[in-house]
Amino acid sequence: MAEWYAVLQAAQETSTAAVRPGVTAEEVDAAARRVIDDAGWGGHFIHRTGHGIGLDTHEAPYIVAGNDLPLVPGMAFSVEPGIYLPGRCGARIEDIVVCTEDGVRTLNEGPRELVELAG
Repeated sequence: MAEWYAVLQAAQETSTAAVRPGVTAEEVDAAARRVIDDAGWGGHFIHRTGHGIGLDTHEAPYIVAGNDLPLVPGMAFSVEPGIYLPGRCGARIEDIVVCTEDGVRTLNEGPRELVELAG
């Protein structure tokens, strides 16, 4: 689990760094997928990278392949790549971000390191 959790951390950081005006929603999704695919875990990333944050739980902009909507300043959305092993476990690392005039602002700063508990 520690191996693919490190992949998730890299995917989340890479896709967040891709956020800036003019970049499309699908490009942010692709940034996360490249990291996960390159590490050999692509078949276990089974959902979109993120979704808009506003009045509803899930709303546009959807950060997913096929959404060619360009990001504009003020758009707020999640960046939450995940890896899921059927019947075993799964994880995602989620931040809420806002596209700004010159890039991205992350609204939360919670810990991202893997915490291992002895059983």
